[in-house]
Amino acid sequence: MIKRRMSVFLLACLLVLTTGCAKSQSTQEISTDSSEVTTESIPESIPETNTSEADSEVPVTIKIANYAVLEKGYEEFWQNVKTGYESKYPNVTVEWVTAPYGEILNQVINMAGGGDKVDCVFGEDIWIPSLVEAGLAAPMDQVLDSDFLNDYYPDALAAHSMDGTVYAAPLYLTPPVLFYNRELFKEAGLDPEKPPKTYDEMMGMAEKLSQLKSSDGNKVYAFGFPTGSVIVVGSYLQGLIKNFGGEILDADGKLDMKNPGFIQAFEFLQELDEKGYNPQNAKAKDLRNLFALGQLAMYYDKTGGINGVTSINPAAADFTATACPLAGGEGSGETVSQSHCFIAIDNGPEKKEAVKNFIQYVITPEIMEDYMTNIAPAYPAKKAMEHMDGVNNSAFLAGARDTVNHLSPSLMFPTVADFNLELCALAQAVTMGDEEVSAAAADFEKSVQPLLP
Repeated sequence: MIKRRMSVFLLACLLVLTTGCAKSQSTQEISTDSSEVTTESIPESIPETNTSEADSEVPVTIKIANYAVLEKGYEEFWQNVKTGYESKYPNVTVEWVTAPYGEILNQVINMAGGGDKVDCVFGEDIWIPSLVEAGLAAPMDQVLDSDFLNDYYPDALAAHSMDGTVYAAPLYLTPPVLFYNRELFKEAGLDPEKPPKTYDEMMGMAEKLSQLKSSDGNKVYAFGFPTGSVIVVGSYLQGLIKNFGGEILDADGKLDMKNPGFIQAFEFLQELDEKGYNPQNAKAKDLRNLFALGQLAMYYDKTGGINGVTSINPAAADFTATACPLAGGEGSGETVSQSHCFIAIDNGPEKKEAVKNFIQYVITPEIMEDYMTNIAPAYPAKKAMEHMDGVNNSAFLAGARDTVNHLSPSLMFPTVADFNLELCALAQAVTMGDEEVSAAAADFEKSVQPLLP
């Protein structure tokens, strides 16, 4: 019995040892095979990892300064942009930094001075110099993909450049054009299908339009041009000088206040004021309000200004039409480019990548067509967006479409904001101040000389 038990025990031990050796051999073979497969699949040269893919799961928050999210008519669009972008890039959170239009630029600069820099600004092209001077604006060729940047029309990029460097990505072009009230034209015995093309024609029509009263008995202003002290009004005034074939700086970059077009532009404003055709010291928003209420027959506004008009009076969409800027003196109706644009601030590779993706997500036909057709009508700045049916078939945009073929860049230098405000002061001097144009221009020249680069 004992011998039998010992035999069984020895047989069991032998089986355990045999099985263990087999398992060890099997494991080594699998390990060796796996090693061989892995080695064969590794190329001699390992490609560099794509940063965006590698970091796609890293949580990133980008702060985007945007005054428009506070404005009626725009907030829904921007909230949808935020939702859509965050859905496409779930690791990124968009945080809006907001303030009213007239305060947001200073807020961005002041925040940066305190060490809290936003990552991107939605603003106007005239903000570029201030943000460059503050050391905030990043060159766009260091932010955007080259094929995306190269798809812009060259003139659009030139209008968003300083010293040859592109500092902003325009969403669209929204130049100042002539808005006119078709119903008031009819009441005055004018053909609404034949808006004026020159300032002389307009003044002839203005005489008839100025005799009208609105439906509630208020005075109807014939022609509105903004002169209130706002930076963007200075850009309108730059455009007015261009309308008359004038210049502010000569070919050498020196002030030229004596060229005929410059003088004629301010003589025109003075004549408007003397005849009571233009409400004094008005800002663009004031003119929109009067136009919406039927108390202004014609005025200059950015194409996107129709949103402000219809927000006040939805029925205004039915009586509003547009035409190209008027020609005066030796001018051909040329005006200055204006736009809304994104300006990026470099806060490191992760945030810069997220900002790049945000800009390139927004400025596409899929996102912008409805906005540029129905919310804030505008003209494309990129070739990829020139076939949007809504924009191309817009009756509102059709009347002034040729404007984009007669655009010049607005002035771009660090102190242009102050320069534009001095232009506003000049306009006020020859209207409310009753000063002679030549004398007021001489005072203007003294005031702005220290502002020039």
